[in-house]
Amino acid sequence: MDQFPRTKAVSTMNWSQWLPLRALSGWQPRDLNGDLIAGLTLAAIAIPEQMATARLGGFAPEIGFFAFVAGSVAFALFGANRHLSAGADSTITPLFAGSLALLATAGSPHYLALAAMLALMVGLIVTVSGVFRLGWIADLLSVPVTTGFLAGIAVHIIVSQMPGLLGLPSETGETLRRISEITGSLHLTNPWSLGLGLGVFAIVFGAERISARIPGALIGMVLATTAVAVFGLKDRGVEVLGALPNGLPQPGLPLASFDDVQALVPLALLISIVVMVQTAATSRSFVPEQGDPDVNRDFVGVGAGSIASGLFGAFAVNASPPRTAIVSQSGGRSQLSGLIAAAIVLVLGAFGGGLLADVPQAALAGVLMFVAQHILRWKVFANVYRQAPVEFVLILITMAAIVVLPIETGVAVGIGLSLLHGIWSATRTLPIELEQVPGTSVWWPPGKPSAGEQFSGVLVAAFQAPLSFVNADRFKRGLCDLIDARNETVKLVVLEASNIVEIDYTAAQALKDTITHCRKTGAIFAIARLESLRAQAALARFGIAELVGPQRIFHSVDAAIKSLGPGTQQQQEQDGAP
Repeated sequence: MDQFPRTKAVSTMNWSQWLPLRALSGWQPRDLNGDLIAGLTLAAIAIPEQMATARLGGFAPEIGFFAFVAGSVAFALFGANRHLSAGADSTITPLFAGSLALLATAGSPHYLALAAMLALMVGLIVTVSGVFRLGWIADLLSVPVTTGFLAGIAVHIIVSQMPGLLGLPSETGETLRRISEITGSLHLTNPWSLGLGLGVFAIVFGAERISARIPGALIGMVLATTAVAVFGLKDRGVEVLGALPNGLPQPGLPLASFDDVQALVPLALLISIVVMVQTAATSRSFVPEQGDPDVNRDFVGVGAGSIASGLFGAFAVNASPPRTAIVSQSGGRSQLSGLIAAAIVLVLGAFGGGLLADVPQAALAGVLMFVAQHILRWKVFANVYRQAPVEFVLILITMAAIVVLPIETGVAVGIGLSLLHGIWSATRTLPIELEQVPGTSVWWPPGKPSAGEQFSGVLVAAFQAPLSFVNADRFKRGLCDLIDARNETVKLVVLEASNIVEIDYTAAQALKDTITHCRKTGAIFAIARLESLRAQAALARFGIAELVGPQRIFHSVDAAIKSLGPGTQQQQEQDGAP
């Protein structure tokens, strides 16, 4: 008998993995030089970026500084990845800014309170998801849908920054209406603002082409600020930030009502999913030198960053792939680099507001224009178009939904399309008949031209997907059709189940019906290579193992044929059964 062995799973909880400062474990004094260089580089990149992102969301620039500090410190305490940088992020900022603007006037105390409450809610959801190991949520968005989502966000960023770049009054409302109003005001463009913005964009773009470690945004912002002061561009209509207030924010719960919290729940769920998707992608892209990425622990770190940010009156934070890459490429060895950058940014936010008085709004618009083109995944667009035209349509639909519909509705549409595409792919699976590769014990799908072998009276079939309610009927009809289509009488049906990793209740009933149909034709039904522990447990739970018989469950197709094939004792007993 070649049935599956009984196994007993032993589960232990390693509480040490949840201790704080895991991302600093193993740090040694010789790592200080690399962390110091990486921290200085990260600060140079983060200062203009966090200011620009805060402006994108309708916040004062110093709020972006405090979001970065909160995200960096919290992740260093509770995250696992040694390089990951958390802070204000241009991917999620347009999401909540557009939605919050429907509930309160941008920049008003109510708006700031809603943003802080949203940060607390997002942080709590992401943290709980990490504690309960819900990292699989990050896989809800497929690559084409994520690409379309980012393309839509890029359009939002570009549209929102065009007035600042052109020196025009800011526009609000739906994206298409804003595009129309900007187009109608092009004749009012301030050439000095346009020149500053394009100049900063060119500096950032060129610096990245040379080396990602060059702080092109900071260089561009300094040069643009110097130009404003030297040439008196404020008198030529160039809008500047003005002196920022010095000081530190006071911690406390945001003043939001229960009705406000209820209104924010759908938005908090959507943003949490986006944060988890981006955090998981960043964590997996920058794997520690030793060990595997701990996505769930990184969820806790980023979630804690949003909670801290909300308590200090800022907004939700997210993992940043570009900033994380900077830390990695600059020789960062641990989260100490993030703490060094946070300290520099905190000092600037608390005491250096006057230094930023002459920063032109157009310079920040130029930085965000660079960010917008950076998140457009042109290579993915081209590859999907060439290799998967159907999925390219998903990119276009998601992008259009993000641009045309309210932004949170567009995100929901993207998530729904991703899930529907996954379900649709699973429903297309049909059982296929396998052939034995000559001279081996390998059973393989038939090639063209077919070079495999089949045994008289034996049908070996495979189903290359989990068995669930979405494909249960196709499985049953497909396998029954294979049995009925054989010109000769089938004596043995072997289900090669190596790809069946799950069996739900609906699929279990379909499998039972298939076994019954097989037996009505006078054939023995056997299962081979059911390797998934979850699927094995389902066989026992739904009574299928008992229905098939433990003596008809095998580790290999060959073992099943040798034991049950035509001419064997069991087959003769089956033929002689009344």
